[in-house]
Amino acid sequence: MAKKYKMKTHSGAKARIYVTGSGKFLRRKIGINNFRRKKRGETLRDISGKLSVAKGDAQRLKKLMPYA
Repeated sequence: MAKKYKMKTHSGAKARIYVTGSGKFLRRKIGINNFRRKKRGETLRDISGKLSVAKGDAQRLKKLMPYA
């Protein structure tokens, strides 16, 4: 029987992207790391949530994370 090869998951994508139960990709919002004291509390609370990935990027991520 021929040997079957497994595709590798991209470790950078694995660390940054969350996959929901339905298969959607979620990412962190930008702007949370620097200058947090200057930002309003409302802004910080808004940034803390997750955001769904754009459709074009989702197709790309499926190649990077084949088993997600």
